[in-house]
Amino acid sequence: MAHILKRGGKWAYIVNVARDPITGKRRQITKSGFKTKKEAQLAAGKVENSISNGGVFLESNITFEDFALQWVDYYATQVKVSSVRARRIAMKHLVSAWANIPLKKISKHMYQSRINELSLQFSHNYIDSIHTTGNMIFKHAIRKDLLKVNPTEGFVMPKKQVTVEDIEQENIQEKFLELVELKEFLTVTKEEGLYLDYLCFVTLAYTGMRVGELHALKWTDIDFTKKAIRITKTYYNPNNVKTGYELLTPKTKKSIRTIVIDEELIQLFKAHKREQAVLKMKQRLLYQDSSFIFADNNGYPIVMKFVAIRLQRLLKKLEINKHITPHSFRHTHTSLLIEAGAGLKEIQERLGHSDINTTMNIYAHMTKNIEEKTSHKFSELTKGLL
Repeated sequence: MAHILKRGGKWAYIVNVARDPITGKRRQITKSGFKTKKEAQLAAGKVENSISNGGVFLESNITFEDFALQWVDYYATQVKVSSVRARRIAMKHLVSAWANIPLKKISKHMYQSRINELSLQFSHNYIDSIHTTGNMIFKHAIRKDLLKVNPTEGFVMPKKQVTVEDIEQENIQEKFLELVELKEFLTVTKEEGLYLDYLCFVTLAYTGMRVGELHALKWTDIDFTKKAIRITKTYYNPNNVKTGYELLTPKTKKSIRTIVIDEELIQLFKAHKREQAVLKMKQRLLYQDSSFIFADNNGYPIVMKFVAIRLQRLLKKLEINKHITPHSFRHTHTSLLIEAGAGLKEIQERLGHSDINTTMNIYAHMTKNIEEKTSHKFSELTKGLL
């Protein structure tokens, strides 16, 4: 109920509004200058009626940084720790610009300008991640009744102008190995690789699983009778400290899947299991046995940088002029599936894509490469006929 009071020779009202959901402080609407008490009461009544109908809106003075930090705490209750880490990193690029600016002062123009600036520094995919984070923050503010307008509404993603140099660089840095290159790589790995190298890269190339899924594999995930691997978890260890890992649920629900493998890979796993049993016996006083397949000498799952470092060591022994990373073996597997005649749905299920569009985009890229090779073969075959 409104409080009516006299200030000097004029009347005023004070209407209490709900507490600020962020600060917890009581909020009030005050106005003075009325000639009579009746005028103040009537004006206060209109305000109260407007509040009950949702017509009055009080924005908070909380800064962007303070609210963003509160949002990320809320977000952490909804998703995996790896997702929170990614949002925290993306959020920093917005906080660095607006840390002490009140949330309500950030306009659509300010938002668009900031993203445009960042687009000059980062890739399209990373800019999309930053925008998604910003959109989530401002939507949360609207749900909290702290904003009426979302500054991200009407946002237009900046388009990077592709140069000739970009195209040429993209051609050089292909993201997968051709079948001949894969054979060459695996031959060198088998002959000159270190402990776990051969099994690691054969598994990635023959299954298309994500690197985090490989690190999380346990012996219980392999069905030696049915010749299949069950993917149910992923490995998370951003600091690459062997004891600081977590096993999380996979990227999406579709990522939980069963991958059928061939007899050759089954035999490699069996051989590794025997070798690991010998190592456990030798290291029995130190070995922390959690049943990880790709474990170090003390039983801990190998860290993420392990695979990357081993890969670069092996690539130096080859003449492959491509930008190959551990994830490249997933693309390599996809290209081999396409060449083998696998359909889109089969590829989607094997790779664990939740969105068929993701599979289609990769499929389109890979089939273009295959079409080029087919055209080249045709040219070679018909050479001299005309």
